[in-house]
Amino acid sequence: MAAIEITKENYEAEVLQSDKPVLLDFWASWCGPCQMVSPVIEQIGEENDSIRVGKVNVDEEGELSQAFGVMSIPTIVLVKDGKVVKQAVGARPKPEVEAMLQ
Repeated sequence: MAAIEITKENYEAEVLQSDKPVLLDFWASWCGPCQMVSPVIEQIGEENDSIRVGKVNVDEEGELSQAFGVMSIPTIVLVKDGKVVKQAVGARPKPEVEAMLQ
């Protein structure tokens, strides 16, 4: 499944009310490490039907970034049943991101 752009307008419906865990990628277009992680996150979403993948542009969604306490990007957050269960800061290789899903 392709990644969904998460905004404050669709956050509740796409993340909080999701029947699957949601892997959120907090990123920005000017962030080099974000550009490295983005294809990995997309690939994990396409390969794994048991999760949803959302992308949060920190430049456009400051409120969401603040709500999650994002200080550095990329930040990857796993939300399950509306609660943050895992969080990682910085570029991560695919196996590390997949391990967050376990």
